[in-house]
Amino acid sequence: MNIVLFDGVCNLCNATVLFLIKHNKNNNLHFAAQQTATGTNLIQQYKLGQHNSSVVFIKEDKVFYSSDAVIEIAKCLSGWPRLFQYSIIIPRRLRNALYNFVAKNRFRFFGKRQTCSVPSKEHLNKFL
Repeated sequence: MNIVLFDGVCNLCNATVLFLIKHNKNNNLHFAAQQTATGTNLIQQYKLGQHNSSVVFIKEDKVFYSSDAVIEIAKCLSGWPRLFQYSIIIPRRLRNALYNFVAKNRFRFFGKRQTCSVPSKEHLNKFL
Protein backbone atom coordinates (compact mmCIF):
# COMPACT_ATOMS: atom_id res chain seq x y z
CA MET A 1 0.00 0.00 0.00
CA ASN A 2 1.22 3.51 -0.86
CA ILE A 3 0.60 5.94 1.98
CA VAL A 4 1.12 9.70 1.99
CA LEU A 5 1.57 10.88 5.58
CA PHE A 6 0.96 14.63 5.83
CA ASP A 7 0.43 17.44 8.33
CA GLY A 8 -3.35 17.67 8.73
CA VAL A 9 -3.35 21.22 10.14
CA CYS A 10 -1.27 22.67 7.28
CA ASN A 11 -3.31 24.45 4.59
CA LEU A 12 -0.65 23.78 1.93
CA CYS A 13 -0.55 20.09 2.85
CA ASN A 14 -4.34 19.75 2.70
CA ALA A 15 -4.49 21.49 -0.68
CA THR A 16 -1.72 19.21 -1.93
CA VAL A 17 -3.64 16.12 -0.80
CA LEU A 18 -6.71 17.27 -2.75
CA PHE A 19 -4.47 17.87 -5.78
CA LEU A 20 -3.00 14.37 -5.44
CA ILE A 21 -6.44 12.77 -5.14
CA LYS A 22 -7.52 14.55 -8.32
CA HIS A 23 -4.50 13.26 -10.25
CA ASN A 24 -4.43 9.76 -8.78
CA LYS A 25 -6.52 8.10 -11.46
CA ASN A 26 -5.14 4.63 -10.59
CA ASN A 27 -6.35 5.05 -6.99
CA ASN A 28 -3.01 3.72 -5.74
CA LEU A 29 -2.45 6.38 -3.08
CA HIS A 30 -3.87 6.47 0.43
CA PHE A 31 -3.57 9.34 2.88
CA ALA A 32 -3.18 9.74 6.61
CA ALA A 33 -2.79 12.94 8.57
CA GLN A 34 -0.03 12.83 11.18
CA GLN A 35 -2.50 13.96 13.84
CA THR A 36 -4.88 11.00 13.42
CA ALA A 37 -4.69 7.65 15.20
CA THR A 38 -3.55 6.00 11.96
CA GLY A 39 -0.94 8.70 11.43
CA THR A 40 0.36 8.31 14.97
CA ASN A 41 0.56 4.54 14.53
CA LEU A 42 2.51 4.95 11.28
CA ILE A 43 4.88 7.44 12.93
CA GLN A 44 5.58 4.93 15.70
CA GLN A 45 5.77 1.90 13.41
CA TYR A 46 8.30 3.54 11.06
CA LYS A 47 10.01 5.65 13.79
CA LEU A 48 9.25 8.92 11.98
CA GLY A 49 9.21 11.35 14.93
CA GLN A 50 11.93 13.63 13.57
CA HIS A 51 10.21 14.07 10.19
CA ASN A 52 7.07 15.95 11.25
CA SER A 53 7.81 18.91 8.96
CA SER A 54 8.18 16.69 5.92
CA VAL A 55 5.74 14.80 3.80
CA VAL A 56 6.44 11.12 4.24
CA PHE A 57 5.65 8.56 1.56
CA ILE A 58 5.53 4.89 2.48
CA LYS A 59 5.74 2.67 -0.57
CA GLU A 60 5.97 -1.09 -0.14
CA ASP A 61 7.36 -0.60 3.40
CA LYS A 62 10.11 1.72 2.12
CA VAL A 63 10.02 5.27 3.52
CA PHE A 64 10.75 8.40 1.46
CA TYR A 65 11.10 11.94 2.85
CA SER A 66 11.05 15.49 1.48
CA SER A 67 11.84 15.85 -2.21
CA ASP A 68 12.42 12.09 -2.60
CA ALA A 69 8.84 11.58 -1.36
CA VAL A 70 7.56 14.11 -3.92
CA ILE A 71 9.35 12.25 -6.73
CA GLU A 72 8.01 8.86 -5.66
CA ILE A 73 4.48 10.21 -5.26
CA ALA A 74 4.67 11.75 -8.75
CA LYS A 75 5.35 8.29 -10.18
CA CYS A 76 1.90 7.24 -8.94
CA LEU A 77 0.05 10.11 -10.60
CA SER A 78 -1.50 10.55 -14.01
CA GLY A 79 -1.33 13.47 -16.41
CA TRP A 80 1.10 16.37 -16.28
CA PRO A 81 1.85 16.08 -12.51
CA ARG A 82 3.79 12.90 -13.33
CA LEU A 83 6.47 15.23 -14.71
CA PHE A 84 7.57 15.99 -11.14
CA GLN A 85 9.28 12.60 -11.10
CA TYR A 86 11.90 14.01 -13.46
CA SER A 87 13.05 16.49 -10.85
CA ILE A 88 15.33 13.64 -9.81
CA ILE A 89 17.87 15.11 -12.22
CA ILE A 90 18.26 18.05 -9.82
CA PRO A 91 20.82 17.25 -7.12
CA ARG A 92 19.15 16.05 -3.90
CA ARG A 93 20.88 18.74 -1.84
CA LEU A 94 19.34 21.50 -3.99
CA ARG A 95 15.90 19.81 -4.14
CA ASN A 96 15.82 19.36 -0.38
CA ALA A 97 17.00 22.92 0.26
CA LEU A 98 14.00 24.22 -1.71
CA TYR A 99 11.67 21.70 -0.08
CA ASN A 100 12.92 22.59 3.41
CA PHE A 101 12.52 26.32 2.76
CA VAL A 102 8.86 25.83 1.83
CA ALA A 103 8.28 23.35 4.69
CA LYS A 104 9.81 25.71 7.24
CA ASN A 105 7.67 28.64 6.06
CA ARG A 106 4.45 26.81 5.09
CA PHE A 107 2.38 28.18 7.97
CA ARG A 108 3.55 31.74 7.37
CA PHE A 109 2.89 31.54 3.60
CA PHE A 110 -0.28 29.42 3.56
CA GLY A 111 -1.71 29.43 7.09
CA LYS A 112 -2.64 26.78 9.59
CA ARG A 113 -5.91 25.20 10.74
CA GLN A 114 -6.83 24.87 14.38
CA THR A 115 -7.79 21.22 13.90
CA CYS A 116 -7.01 18.46 11.45
CA SER A 117 -9.27 18.69 8.41
CA VAL A 118 -11.94 16.08 7.84
CA PRO A 119 -12.10 14.62 4.33
CA SER A 120 -15.32 15.04 2.39
CA LYS A 121 -17.50 11.97 1.78
CA GLU A 122 -16.27 12.04 -1.82
CA HIS A 123 -12.65 11.58 -0.67
CA LEU A 124 -13.19 9.58 2.52
CA ASN A 125 -12.24 6.21 0.97
CA LYS A 126 -8.74 7.60 0.20
CA PHE A 127 -7.95 8.21 3.87
CA LEU A 128 -6.77 5.63 6.35
